[in-house]
Amino acid sequence: MDSGNVSTAVSDRLRLERRATMRLVLATPCVVAGIGLGGKEAAAQALTKEARDQLTPDQVIEILKQGNERFRTGKPHVHDYLAQKRATATGQYPAAAILSCIDSRAPAEIILDTGIGDTFNARVAGNIANDDLLGSLEFACAAAGAKAILVMGHTACGAIKGAMDNVELGHLTQLLEKLKPAVAATAYAGERTSQNAAFVDAVAATNVRQTVADIRSRSGVLDGLAKRGKIAIVGSMYHLLGGRVEFLT
Repeated sequence: MDSGNVSTAVSDRLRLERRATMRLVLATPCVVAGIGLGGKEAAAQALTKEARDQLTPDQVIEILKQGNERFRTGKPHVHDYLAQKRATATGQYPAAAILSCIDSRAPAEIILDTGIGDTFNARVAGNIANDDLLGSLEFACAAAGAKAILVMGHTACGAIKGAMDNVELGHLTQLLEKLKPAVAATAYAGERTSQNAAFVDAVAATNVRQTVADIRSRSGVLDGLAKRGKIAIVGSMYHLLGGRVEFLT
């Protein structure tokens, strides 16, 4: 083999080794190397089982925070969805499950700058955790290995306003009943009506916290995982003005 071929072979080997290295997640909470959930090559790759399993729940939440920062500052990754589609056709290893509202202005995957295969996504008006959604979250974490559950409410929520106004409309009526405890539980000194945007947002935040509590109190599976540090269950509010996801304590 001449020197040119040797040089080419070495270069090819180094390139392969770099690619293999980039499939591993670095130990620091703020860096994910090259795959899924916001890495530099996330545009064309999907999260692998090996990379997902190396993440801690806190790292997953931190990555979602970074994704929202990219979104709200206008610097999201350019995703190659066709490549991600191909990469996930034979398997999926999402790192998080997101329970958010059906509102068309709050698409979780875009707001958090994630790609195909990165997150499970459940949406229902008022981001409540009914039995079917609890089962879905149990599948996501206990069966499929997701490391975090993010409950995401949002400002100016129409479902919250509907609960305040006692709206009745088919099956929506019973859904809104599930939001009314948050209205009653919200301490607020000002005008307690759906016309007061600040009160609506305060109730929406209360509802998020109650949903987090419901998940833990009604699902022994998920509560057990959380107690053992296997998953994080976190609440958040998406601000329609500005695009920030506020993580609640």
